[in-house]
Amino acid sequence: MDQLLGLTLLSLLVTALLIIPFIDFLYKVKLRRQDQKTVDIFNKPTPYFDKFNKWKVGTPFGGGLLIIIVVIVVFLWSIGLLSVKVNPWELFIILFTFISFGILGLYDDAKKLVDRDNKLPFFGLRFRYKFLLQWILAFIPATLLYSKLGYSFLFIKGFGLTDIGIFYIPFAAFVIVSFVNAFNIADGLDGLASGLLLIALVSFLAISYTNLDQGLAMFIAILMGSIAAFLYFNIYKARIWLGDVGSMSLGASLAVIGLLSGKTLAMAVIGGVFILEVGSSLLQIFWKKVFGKKLFPVAPLHLYFQKRGWDEPKIVMRAWLIGVIFAVLGLYIAFIK
Repeated sequence: MDQLLGLTLLSLLVTALLIIPFIDFLYKVKLRRQDQKTVDIFNKPTPYFDKFNKWKVGTPFGGGLLIIIVVIVVFLWSIGLLSVKVNPWELFIILFTFISFGILGLYDDAKKLVDRDNKLPFFGLRFRYKFLLQWILAFIPATLLYSKLGYSFLFIKGFGLTDIGIFYIPFAAFVIVSFVNAFNIADGLDGLASGLLLIALVSFLAISYTNLDQGLAMFIAILMGSIAAFLYFNIYKARIWLGDVGSMSLGASLAVIGLLSGKTLAMAVIGGVFILEVGSSLLQIFWKKVFGKKLFPVAPLHLYFQKRGWDEPKIVMRAWLIGVIFAVLGLYIAFIK
């Protein structure tokens, strides 16, 4: 455990030293939120989102890129330095997910940088096509979890291990895509997604350490340190945001960490706030499609509370508190005999 804590501190220190120069770099390349109207996945205006976030115009995004670089370098360096025996397929799954979804997110961030007027056809992918790409990328680690690491089971307390065979692949892909979009939605408030992620990672570090999965535990510990340093600059009022490069990469990685832990129900509970966020959006979409009207005044959940008049820090801190409760409950489910 002392090595894991040391890696967390190292990652925190490296990220803390680099983040201010990185923020300056983002300002120089003008990768900042623009003063323009946003739209949802149906290309419909989102006036409430614009209303509550108008003051954030000019804040740089893309902090996830720094996190990805720091974590990969420190992770690979620590594996070589400590001569840790890591299953090569597990290592590939972790890094492939972390990097590939980051590249997909970087695509959206690059569009905001080089094609703000939507004139370049290469940067014209609609949500449905990016959603398809998410599924394609998700099926790769899902297939490897099944074929190379032998994952084909779900552990649910009271039912034990349930072997679902090859159906594990679409299940794992669904989990990954769900967390990618849930994390992206939760990243709408300063510090919300990154704070919830840090809470969830602490829980999964305890699980992976108990499972004696040293490689996964090292990755989690290093990611924790980098996220903690980033969170210092991401809380209200944020000096930097993750951007899609960060939200997609971290959402997918959180899902894969949960899948590798083998604690299916615990994973769902630990990520409970993310599930509530994406669930509220999905219900809103379903209701509008089927019944032609909204179920909620606005969605996702955090935007609803903003409409109710809650201040942004109040929503975030209460979400963190609920995240801690979910994390404790998830650990209880994971460890109960």
